[in-house]
Amino acid sequence: MTQTQNLGISQLPNGNWCYRFTRTVDGRRVNRKGSKDEAGNPLKTKRAAAQAKAIAEMRFDASLNQKTERRMTFGEVYAEYCEQGRSGKAYSTIKKQESLWRNHLEDKFGSRFIDDISVAEVNDYLSHLYYNEGRAYKYVEGFLKMFYLIFGQAYSRNYLAVDAYNKLCVNKDVRITMPKMKIDEDTDIVAFSREETDRLDAYFKGSNAETAYLLGKGCGLRINECYGLKWENVDLEHGTITIDRQMQYQDGLIKLVPLKTRNARRTVYLSQKLKEYFIRLEAETRAHAADLKAQRAQNCTYIYDVDGSRISSLELVNSLPNGKIQTVNSMKYHSRTIKTALKIDFKYHYLRHTYGTRLAEVNTPTHILCNQMGHASGKVTERYYLAVSQTGIDILVRNLNAV
Repeated sequence: MTQTQNLGISQLPNGNWCYRFTRTVDGRRVNRKGSKDEAGNPLKTKRAAAQAKAIAEMRFDASLNQKTERRMTFGEVYAEYCEQGRSGKAYSTIKKQESLWRNHLEDKFGSRFIDDISVAEVNDYLSHLYYNEGRAYKYVEGFLKMFYLIFGQAYSRNYLAVDAYNKLCVNKDVRITMPKMKIDEDTDIVAFSREETDRLDAYFKGSNAETAYLLGKGCGLRINECYGLKWENVDLEHGTITIDRQMQYQDGLIKLVPLKTRNARRTVYLSQKLKEYFIRLEAETRAHAADLKAQRAQNCTYIYDVDGSRISSLELVNSLPNGKIQTVNSMKYHSRTIKTALKIDFKYHYLRHTYGTRLAEVNTPTHILCNQMGHASGKVTERYYLAVSQTGIDILVRNLNAV
């Protein structure tokens, strides 16, 4: 290694290595230093430090030669993204972005030049939302994603220099990040106990929401997937249902729309008990089609399917015997009643949590559960194996007693 390559290379007290270099920019000296490679790993050798320094120098010099196309405000970049960058995004994603922008980001950052916004400023803003305004952690994560999205849009259009973009979004040591999670933040998996499940079974038995309840409890469906399920997607011969669309309200209209992610599209297997229930339900539906033909024809609703065609609500699994449609709002009454009468904090999504937790308790292979839940990442599925349920505690106590 030459003397020039050695310049700016030094060893840290812990045995790792670091580098530093200086450049003159607009008449002032700018210092840069680092102790990690591009992947964020510590520099273990002198040679690795020299290589990391050479790469850092090359990128810094390139950033000096890069001229941004023109200065743009945060608001202008967002408007350009809306016009050109978000085609194909889910309706719910677009609505969420518009809400965050209109209610929060526009006033705070809209008129600011995007290359004037610093990492510290964004981090302070996220901390204020979380700690001072008391926003939920997941809600604040939506803001973080918006910042990454808009800075990425600016960088791709050459409105933001590479060095500025790296500071904001790439460099693990300094980039914008979420505030430290509060100790009491509620991110737990909520699963109903066996006793609560028995009481819920009794409550929903014979009700107009029994089918929706069983789809949540026995298949782990999200509520939009449940009410968007069509009879053509139920395969009673093989005991499966195919999840390939969901119900949403869009601009005041009920529609069946594509799932938000590719992984959400899946084939879910029915238990024998649930398969028998759907066999009976299908027979009852055929009987209603004959006995209540006039009522069903009068009460049915025509909605838009995923391909834009209009279909009858009678094609949905969760339509009432008289033909009236049930929607994602149909569970609200039951949630209120259950909380009052049964003293159970009921949310439909907790049925999905319960489904995942029960399958984890009986050691369902992670990749199988991941598929059944429609998760994009196995890390999300692993939460169900880590969740502490009463059944898990009972097993622990039995094992402790055995020891």
